[in-house]
Amino acid sequence: MTWQDRYQATLMNTFGPPARTFIAGDGCYLTDADGKRYLDLLAGIAVVAVGHGNKAVAEAIAAQAARLGHVSNFFATPPQVELAEELTALLAPAGEARAFFTNSGTEANEAALKLTRLTGRHKVVAAEGSFHGRTFGALSLTWTEKYRRPFEPLPGDVTFVPYGDVTALEAAVDGSTAAVVLEPIQGENGVIVPPDGYLAAARRITSEHGALLWFDEVQSGLGRTGEWFAHTASGAAPDLVTLAKALGNGFPIGACLARGAAADLFTPGTHGTTFGGNALACRAALATLAQIGPLLPHVRETGAWLAAQLAGLPGVVTVRGRGLFLGVVLDGDVAPQFQAAALEAGIILNAPRPNVIRLIPPLIVTRDDLAYLLELWPTLCEAARR
Repeated sequence: MTWQDRYQATLMNTFGPPARTFIAGDGCYLTDADGKRYLDLLAGIAVVAVGHGNKAVAEAIAAQAARLGHVSNFFATPPQVELAEELTALLAPAGEARAFFTNSGTEANEAALKLTRLTGRHKVVAAEGSFHGRTFGALSLTWTEKYRRPFEPLPGDVTFVPYGDVTALEAAVDGSTAAVVLEPIQGENGVIVPPDGYLAAARRITSEHGALLWFDEVQSGLGRTGEWFAHTASGAAPDLVTLAKALGNGFPIGACLARGAAADLFTPGTHGTTFGGNALACRAALATLAQIGPLLPHVRETGAWLAAQLAGLPGVVTVRGRGLFLGVVLDGDVAPQFQAAALEAGIILNAPRPNVIRLIPPLIVTRDDLAYLLELWPTLCEAARR
């Protein structure tokens, strides 16, 4: 039996048949069970920020595992405290923010959603096109009907408004609103960047009504745009930020960060987790963050170069996004076929929408790595139209 056969015989059918079975990774490359090598421009969906098989992360995990892995949250560990200090310092001046650690992005969003209820309000305003996770609370904030419909009715009082529409946002937020939750760049919707001033307007509107402003940076945060947070350029200071994906470079960890008064809403017993923030996960995150900081200029420069190169290629209508968080809009609904052709050619990328190719490679990717994509692009475009 092949690995795919064994997979289908033992795992629940939540993802469909696996396209490949990978056995090794090195930097921006993966090797499958047949020995074929692939350029990975998906990075485990924006997760493997500092590359597959990263030596510093692997050594940090091994050393911590040999020392101490888990003690529960009845106790503290140095890696947990150190990671909280680093992340909160990125968000706000010392003492103004606090962290709650989870195992994933959807759990980080669940924590944030529960925290908003502690304001005494229950209404949440989210955006059309949003994706915040698959658990019930996070799913209630997620726009896509195919994810929601099988599990309705979903919990919570959630109002959806068009993403980027300030007037619609103003009309939806009132004195009963607990929070507005927005992705600074919508990833699963095809890498949608909001209009200039939108996030700042969200900050003004929520402040006027005493509501929390919550930015879901699970995909867009931690260097993906060439800044620590995608919202930084807007000047808007959120009350809540949720993180995961790149935080552990593949080791499962997420975080809910809160600043100001929101940082004091959780009290003992109001929320919890068994595995969240364990020493092993936090040490992996610390080793990852230490490498992301120096990469930020590289991400900005390489992303701008790649966007410019893509803009002139066949079949490309426009390229949107920032840094190494790019959506390539095609001139037809052929993105799934493009993705399939790329995989056959040894390139891993993603089609989140029928006419959009999403590129979210490891942040260490170089122009030499990306040259292979650019060289093959006309051939892949032609193959997608057959």
